[in-house]
Amino acid sequence: MSDYNTTDFTNPSTFILLGIPGLETFHGWISIPFCAVYIIAVLGNFTILFIVKREPSLHGPMYYFLCMLAITDLVLPTSIMLKTLSIFWFNSREISFSACFTQMFFINCFTVIESGIFVAMAFDRYVAICDPLRHSTILTNSLVAKTGVVVLLRGIILILPYPLLARQWPYCKTNIISHSHCEHMAVVKLACANIQVSSYYGLFVALFVIGLDAFFISVSYVQILRAIFTLPRNGARLKTFGTCGSHLCVILSSYTPALFSLLTHRFGHKVTLHFHILTANIYLLVPPMLHPIIYGVRTKQIRHRVLIYLWEGPLITRYAHSWEVGYSG
Repeated sequence: MSDYNTTDFTNPSTFILLGIPGLETFHGWISIPFCAVYIIAVLGNFTILFIVKREPSLHGPMYYFLCMLAITDLVLPTSIMLKTLSIFWFNSREISFSACFTQMFFINCFTVIESGIFVAMAFDRYVAICDPLRHSTILTNSLVAKTGVVVLLRGIILILPYPLLARQWPYCKTNIISHSHCEHMAVVKLACANIQVSSYYGLFVALFVIGLDAFFISVSYVQILRAIFTLPRNGARLKTFGTCGSHLCVILSSYTPALFSLLTHRFGHKVTLHFHILTANIYLLVPPMLHPIIYGVRTKQIRHRVLIYLWEGPLITRYAHSWEVGYSG
């Protein structure tokens, strides 16, 4: 590692990513679950996109938002895993100055985009349950497309200052990043300048996005719960709330590790560095793997179509139908 130490330069052409400091001897073993999770995430999200594209009956707002989520869940882990695995497998630690800031932008931008998609999905569930007769007239294809554009633009506008601010700092201490990817604060902490602007802006974006989106999601579900409790039968209540189960599971699987990583990074000064880095990777890798699994298991239309496409034929079709009947019962 001493070969990489340099203290007499400004704005190096490359940074050096250490991977997971303290666990270098285990990089090969750590790469196995990382790679497995990534492969499952890619296969699962491509399956969601394939099923929705092939099935006209799934061409509706809920599934369009699900496709947006699947695309986001393909970009997020891919933005870190290719370089991380090259570190683990080939000890290829160098990353160019521009590539580092590009990676930083994609990670944070699509994290914000994903949070916005959760809000859009919550609104879709709110309209479907609280005003079902007007669902198709309110959530038109045009509105869904415009929502997607707004969510995308919000992510770009909020995150673009990250690399723009980071690029202006002079980097004259070292070019070694104690991380497996170009995490925002891990990079700007290398600058030999006052980085409070970057630090405070990063904290503002995190709290603003999580706080604002959590507020809108909470308001939607308060209204949903009010509508559910007005239903006369318990069975109808459970069935109606069950349509929101997948969305709630997806939100929890994303926000929980993200908040944990944010809090440990900002306030967990006594937490070991390798634990920080592992949690940062987990919140970018595990939710994209879980999302298609959650929707595949809990959404009957997707689950049924996956079985049919995997094993086409009368026998398997009958088995899939009987399994659906048994599961719903």
